[in-house]
Amino acid sequence: MLSRSPARLVLPVLLAFGALSACATAPTGRPAPVAQAEQRAPVTILVSIDGFRADYLQRGVTPNLAALAAGGIEAPMRPSFPTKTFPNHWAIVTGDRPDRNGIVANNMEDASRPDEKFTMASDDPFWWNDVEPIWVTAEKAGVRTATMFWPGSNVPWGGTQDKAWPYTIHGGERPSDWAQFNQQIGGTQRVNMVLDVLRRPADIRPRFVTLYFDTVDTAGHINGPDAPETTQALAEVDQHIGELVAGLKAMGQPANLVILADHGMAARSTDRVIALDKVANPADYRVVESGPYASLVAQPGHEAALEAALLKPTPHMQCWRKSDIPARFHYGAHRRIPPYFCLGETGWEIQPTTPTKPVTGGNHGWDDRAPEMQALFIANGPAFAPGAKPLAGFANVDVYPLIARLIGVMPRASDGDPAALSGLLAR
Repeated sequence: MLSRSPARLVLPVLLAFGALSACATAPTGRPAPVAQAEQRAPVTILVSIDGFRADYLQRGVTPNLAALAAGGIEAPMRPSFPTKTFPNHWAIVTGDRPDRNGIVANNMEDASRPDEKFTMASDDPFWWNDVEPIWVTAEKAGVRTATMFWPGSNVPWGGTQDKAWPYTIHGGERPSDWAQFNQQIGGTQRVNMVLDVLRRPADIRPRFVTLYFDTVDTAGHINGPDAPETTQALAEVDQHIGELVAGLKAMGQPANLVILADHGMAARSTDRVIALDKVANPADYRVVESGPYASLVAQPGHEAALEAALLKPTPHMQCWRKSDIPARFHYGAHRRIPPYFCLGETGWEIQPTTPTKPVTGGNHGWDDRAPEMQALFIANGPAFAPGAKPLAGFANVDVYPLIARLIGVMPRASDGDPAALSGLLAR
């Protein structure tokens, strides 16, 4: 960091240098050469506004997003199941649903590491190494990338981590530039960090960038999707989108913007809670995760008793053996999914016991086809044909082949359908 103390000396020196240069330059009668503005190639910027439900765009408080939608493409996007943050962010950048990409939940276990549990703070590549993300594919192809807080982008993909302290990570690949998530870094600073990397010389300037905002999701969780605080969060993040667009314009940087969300949000209530201990005997199971859905492991020898309780009809909840989860969820094959899985009706939560405090605010994790879970999708830029329409009911894994095409790399074979969004591109 530069010291501020010499600054008072720098300006006079620069002024004097400018004056001497002017005096020393004799007029030649020839016009001075005109500096040519750099012709910049378009950059692809993938922006996630966590928890931005598709219909939030209709609230009239997001003029910048509305303008991008009007001049480009906008449609609701179906998230992957379960409709949680980390599984969906990883699905978007790998093109594989959670059942294949390995991030099957925000909190999960793996039988090969019985003493560990994955949380949203887990950086160990072990949890992430199932499927290569787009920035690794791009870097291998010579396309420089930069990520601002995208879940998993701080992890050296393909590496290994020592089990003992100091937990050194060996090998692996990250984006050329990345930042560890810090919620205290505000939206304007996040935008400025993206703009700063785009001001670099062409040889170290990224061609693919990600940007992540969490404030809409936070407001939705705390206050609920219909609260004025959530609407205010929409307005605030829209201002940051405006800052990004203005900053790109000021530096003459064309950009293909893909702005989306990982999932939507639904209201929760004390009146819509299913207590697991009222359905089954707690001695028969262990809860891995609870909320809009619950995943459970039977205690050894208690499988029959647990199944007898869980698999019978229960109002507002349906439970399955892992192998019997309906195929439309594309969920149930991965080793990290527990043996028993229960899904609440949208708006109903499954908790270990009856809550002792009022349940308020919002949540997500329900059926990926529920209207409340549908996510924002906007595409705008020189690569897109304004007004084009994606295939009906397209899924977030379809974004992966689109991004690969925009940045000029060959995508892996994945769950994403290359045809779903190919019609959005200008011919």
